Amino acid sequence: MTRVAFHAELKKLEAEVLTLGDMVDKAVRGSIDALEKRDIEASKAIIRNDAEINKKRYEIEDACLLLIATQQPMAVDLRSIAAMLSIVTELERIADHAEGTAKISVMIGDKPLIKPLDNLPKMAEKGLSMLERCLTAFTERDAATARAICDEDDEVDALYEEEYRDLIHMMIKNPDLIEKATYLIWVGHNLERIADRVTNIAERVVFMVTGKMEEINVSRY
Repeated sequence: MTRVAFHAELKKLEAEVLTLGDMVDKAVRGSIDALEKRDIEASKAIIRNDAEINKKRYEIEDACLLLIATQQPMAVDLRSIAAMLSIVTELERIADHAEGTAKISVMIGDKPLIKPLDNLPKMAEKGLSMLERCLTAFTERDAATARAICDEDDEVDALYEEEYRDLIHMMIKNPDLIEKATYLIWVGHNLERIADRVTNIAERVVFMVTGKMEEINVSRY
C-alpha cells in the first residue's frame, strides 16, 4: 500500500469514528427524550439499537488492527490509530450509558416521573456539546481545544451534585419516593459518566497530537 493509499485509509477510519459518534449522540438524546416523554417503546428501541453501535465499534477496531499489522505505521500515524482504538471504546461505553438510561425508563414503566427532569437534560446537552467539539478537535488535530474541553466536565459534575441533593431531599421528606428517586439518580450518574468519557476522548486527542499521555482536570474528590 502506498503512503497516499495508507493516508486515504486513515481518513476513511476517521470518518467511521465520526459515524459512530453520530450514532452515540442519537442514542443519548433519544434516551433522555424517551424518559421525559415516558415513551417506553422508544426506550426499548434504544436498547435494541445498542447492538448496532457495538458492531460499528468492532468493525472500526478490526480495521485499525489490520492497518497496524499490514502497514506497520510509525510515529504520528501510529498514535492516530491508537487514539482511534481508544476513542471508539469510549464512544461505545457512552452508548452503554444511554442504554442504561433507556432501561431505567422501562423499569419506571408508564408511571409519571416524580419531578421534572430539570438538570438531567442540561447534563445531556452539555455532555453532547463536549463530545461534538471533541470529535471536531480529533479531526482537526486541535490539542488546545481538546484540553479546554476537559475543564468543562466540572459543569456537568455541578449539575449532577445539584440534582443528587434535590432527589435525596425528596427521599428524606417522603420515604415512599425512595425507589423512584433512585432511578433518577441512576440516570444522573449515567450522564455524569458520559462527560467523564468525553474527557478521556479529549486526552487521547492531546496524546495523538503531542505524543504525551496525561490526565487532564483530575477530580478533586
